[in-house]
Amino acid sequence: MSDKFILKIKNIIKETKDCVSIALDIPAEHQTSFQFKPGQYITFIKTFNNEEIRRSYSICSSPFENELRVAVKKVEDGLFSSYANEQLQSGDLIEVMPPEGRFSPNLHLENQKIYLLIAAGSGITPILSIAKSILQEELNSNVILLYGNQKTENIIFKEQLLALKNKFLKRFQINFLLSKELTEEGNFYGRINSQKLSIFKNTLFNINDLDEIFICGPEEMIVDCRTYLLEQGIPSLKIHVELFGAKINTKKQEKILSRKGNVAHVKYKLNGRTHELQLDYGESSILDAALKQNSALPFACKGGVCCTCKAKLIEGTVDMLVNYGLEQDEVDNGYILTCQSYPSSNEISIDYDV
Repeated sequence: MSDKFILKIKNIIKETKDCVSIALDIPAEHQTSFQFKPGQYITFIKTFNNEEIRRSYSICSSPFENELRVAVKKVEDGLFSSYANEQLQSGDLIEVMPPEGRFSPNLHLENQKIYLLIAAGSGITPILSIAKSILQEELNSNVILLYGNQKTENIIFKEQLLALKNKFLKRFQINFLLSKELTEEGNFYGRINSQKLSIFKNTLFNINDLDEIFICGPEEMIVDCRTYLLEQGIPSLKIHVELFGAKINTKKQEKILSRKGNVAHVKYKLNGRTHELQLDYGESSILDAALKQNSALPFACKGGVCCTCKAKLIEGTVDMLVNYGLEQDEVDNGYILTCQSYPSSNEISIDYDV
């Protein structure tokens, strides 16, 4: 289960008008707990109006930089993102869960690879960490970055990216795309999508030469680009994606709600102890129902993305509203995201300890 730590804010940098980057002061006794891989995230815990809020943010620094820094972009009606951008200050204390996530390259000094990194908006956060780490660790690998934003003023880490380009001139290629600002080169005007990739595969890169592809940003962009790359013959194992939130599957939601009135007996094992509860099929997710009686349950995003709430289904059946975190082999082996799981049988048993 994930531990929690009280850490001090080391410093805060205003990256754009609606985005800050936050560095944490990690005491010597917690250094091991906060070691991270490029592409991972941490989770902040903050209480607003007596309600605990958890929000996960990707680490933008590289493990080689001896700093843990995340970026927080303000979103409309976002409690934590507004707090981070408008109120949080250097020296403040905040509760943090250690790094997690599997959106990381398997780096080796002897690798000679070509990486395609695709990001839009704040999706640059883990991508920046990945790019810096590849360039630093794999001296014979090359990195191609496609980074989409609305306007030049919205480009997060622009100066840092350009400095990285100057440092690794022969191995790092940056391509900025703008959707609401005209560019000198017409191909770089618009959003990143399958149509853009079909153009760039003949100009910026040879699609058959790509060894690894990492994509982070809005769901629509990720699904479209991933589908196109698969159609071009890129093996799925070479395509790695990280979503910042996922859309609700309305058809599945309607199916779940239609079962209201049926009650499931749910047993869940946590830290060696078994707990029980009664849950109406369509009332709430298993995680939300269990949290009402046990606040020690592991969770972070509650959006079907991060896998913090993963457990193994031992008995019974559930419907997962969305799943962007578990691999197919994990699903086949009975693992579920409890934040997205709703009962579809009368008896359910799950195990968080597996």
